[in-house]
Amino acid sequence: MNNDIRWKQRFQNFEKAYLLFDEAMQMDSEKLSQLEKEGIIQRFEVVIELAWKTLKDYLENEGYDAVKNSKHAIRVAFQDEIITDAENWMEALKKRNVTSHTYNENVLNETMVFLTTVFYPLVHDLYFNLKKAL
Repeated sequence: MNNDIRWKQRFQNFEKAYLLFDEAMQMDSEKLSQLEKEGIIQRFEVVIELAWKTLKDYLENEGYDAVKNSKHAIRVAFQDEIITDAENWMEALKKRNVTSHTYNENVLNETMVFLTTVFYPLVHDLYFNLKKAL
């Protein structure tokens, strides 16, 4: 498949997930039920997965050979100035791994704070940077 088409198709999936996550981030976090928080965490897990895969496809379209995994995609995207905060992107990847295997209320609450204060601005910027590149 043509890399240009592949990354654009991946972006469409990322965009759908991002817009759902964006909608969730507009909710008043103080009034969220446990179930709503868990739903937002689930949306986060989907968004970050599609974010790094979209980055991978975009970078390969730009001529980078064989972006291997999520961490490699983040490092290359940071070097290419597509993202601005590689450290917090790496932290988001760690949190995705923790939240997908742990059902702990403290982890849930800590992750919600991270999502609203750190991750949401990062993924928001990525979304608009990639949208401009279409």
